[in-house]
Amino acid sequence: MNVKVNDRYNFDVELAPKGLKVDGAELEIDSAELGGGHTHVIYQNKSYNIELVSEDKAEKRSVVKVNGTLYEVAIEDQYDLLLKQLGLDNIKANKMKEIKAPMPGLVLNVVVQEGQEVNKGDNLLVLEAMKMENIIKSPDSGIVKKILITKGDKVEKNEVLIQFS
Repeated sequence: MNVKVNDRYNFDVELAPKGLKVDGAELEIDSAELGGGHTHVIYQNKSYNIELVSEDKAEKRSVVKVNGTLYEVAIEDQYDLLLKQLGLDNIKANKMKEIKAPMPGLVLNVVVQEGQEVNKGDNLLVLEAMKMENIIKSPDSGIVKKILITKGDKVEKNEVLIQFS
């Protein structure tokens, strides 16, 4: 399967007997599931704390936090590649309906307005979490139907922030 990180880095990833095979090289990884979306990994004598912040199973996209840094991860399996080859990759069964808070935080700025058309990757809002500013981007194209938050609001994880029509 193809794994894309932050829409920039591509890796060919397979399951291997002792861990993972990334771009043809087998990696030995020692990991322990801690529950609640948390995992501890040791790789090349270095420790990594990994947290699943948000997951969109339909789009095969996740946001993970590794040692405090957020990464957006997208997975493309053999079925996605086949759909691309057949020219059917633009057909969406589920349109974007809403944006939820990937983590608890403070809304610093709302960039869009109700009725505005947005494209995939457009900035929607700025959310401060753990003293870091996180720009929440649109995962797909659509029209903003309702904005449920305003600048200065405190939000909880998975709280609906913006709805689309």
